[in-house]
Amino acid sequence: MRLLTSLVFSWVCAILMGCASCSTDDKSTLDRETPTMGVRVPAGGNTWVVDQPFKGEQLISEEGISGWSSASDKFRIYFKLPKAGDLHVGLNAASGGKPSVVKCTVNGVTKEVDINSVDLSSHFAGTFVIDAPGYYFVELEGVSKEAGVFANVKEVLLGGEATEGNMYFVKDEFYWGRRGPSVHLSYIVPEAASDVEYFYNEITVPEGEDVVGSYYMANGFGEGYFGIQVNSETERRVLFSVWSPYHTDDPSSIPEDEKILLHKKGDGVTTGEFGNEGSGGQSYWKYNWITGNTYQFLLKAQPLNDGYTQYTAWFNGPELNDWKLIASFKRPKTQTWLTSQYSFLENFHTETGAISRKAYYNNQWVRDTKGNWHELTEAKFTADATARKESRMDYAGGVEDGVFFMRNCGFFNETTKIDSYHQREALGVQPIIDLEKLP
Repeated sequence: MRLLTSLVFSWVCAILMGCASCSTDDKSTLDRETPTMGVRVPAGGNTWVVDQPFKGEQLISEEGISGWSSASDKFRIYFKLPKAGDLHVGLNAASGGKPSVVKCTVNGVTKEVDINSVDLSSHFAGTFVIDAPGYYFVELEGVSKEAGVFANVKEVLLGGEATEGNMYFVKDEFYWGRRGPSVHLSYIVPEAASDVEYFYNEITVPEGEDVVGSYYMANGFGEGYFGIQVNSETERRVLFSVWSPYHTDDPSSIPEDEKILLHKKGDGVTTGEFGNEGSGGQSYWKYNWITGNTYQFLLKAQPLNDGYTQYTAWFNGPELNDWKLIASFKRPKTQTWLTSQYSFLENFHTETGAISRKAYYNNQWVRDTKGNWHELTEAKFTADATARKESRMDYAGGVEDGVFFMRNCGFFNETTKIDSYHQREALGVQPIIDLEKLP
C-alpha cells in the first residue's frame, strides 16, 4: 500500500512538473512572437501625409505624429534598408487610453495593429518580406478608435534580417531632413577664358517635375543666385538675389555702407531684402513659366570705380520672345568679375520633401572681358550636409542624354557619388544676344 501511494505521488508530481514546464514553454513561445526591433526610426523626421502633404504642418512635429483623428489621413514613414529578408515592424505609440486599430502596410502587405495605451509603448505590427535593398515606407491608416485620436506615433520600430547593415533615415535636424538633400553642379571654366563678365545658362523642367517648393537655380555665382521657383499651386517666380558682404541672417542688422543697392529693375518686378540664409537684396517676378519649355538666363558682373560691383540678371523664354530685365544690384566693398559659376536644385518646403523633382541644365556659356564666348561642358556634382551625413540618400546629378541634370527628394534609390565630375557633349552653338540692346 505504501509502495502504491509512493508511485501515485510520484506520478502526480511528474504531471504537475510537466504542466509547469509546459507553462514556461508557452511563455517562451509568446515572447518569440514579438521579435527584437532594435532600430528606432523617428516619425518626426521621416513622415509625410499622403495626397495632402501640407496637412503635415498640423499633424507632424519633432515629437512625431499627433492629433491624428481623421480616417482620411494617411501617413508614410520612410527608411532605406540594406538588404532583402524579413522585416519586423512595430510602433512606439499611444492611443489616449482607449483602444484603436491602425492599418500598417509595408511593401504591399497590410496588417492591423491594436493600440490601447495611455503612454507611449511598443506595439508589434508583424513581419513583412522585403524583396530587395532600397527605400521603403510604413504606411499608416486609421481603422477604428474609441478616443479622440487613432494614435500618437513617436517611432517606427524595425528589426530582422532586412535591417542588418547600414540603414539610412533622418536621425536629427528634422527640418533639413524633411526638406531633403540639395544638389549642385559647379561648372569648370576653360583656362582660355579671361575674367568672366557674362554667364549664360538654360533650364528645362520636365512635365510633372514642377513640385511646390522647388527652386531650380540656373546662374549661381560667388555673391548670389538666379533661377525659377514653384511657390504654390498658383504662383511661380523668377528670383534673383545678391548677398550683402556683411554676414548675418538678419537684414535689419546690415550697416548702411554694406547694404545691397538697387540700381534698376524690370516692369512688374518686386524688390526688397531677404534673410535667414545670409542676407542681402532680393528681386522676383511672378511669372507662370511652363514645364517642358526651355528658359534662358543671362547674368552680368561689372566692377565699378566707386568700390561697388554691379550685377544684372535677364530672363527669356519661348513665350517672351525677348529678354526681360529682372534687376540690377550694386554690391559694396566688392571688386570682382563673375566667379564660381554653378547651378543647384533644392526643396524649400518640408511638406513636399517626399516628392521627387528634376530639371535639365544645358548649353552653359561664359563670355570673358575680351569678348570671347566659352562653352562649359564639365561640372562637379556636390550635395549639402543632409546628403553628406547620409540622412537622405535620394539625390542624383550628372549627364543624361547628353545634358546636365539634377534630381532630388522622393526616396528614389539611385545615388550619384558626391564630388564626382561629369562631362556633357559640346553643342558648339554660342548664345546669339545683342548685349547692347538688353533692357
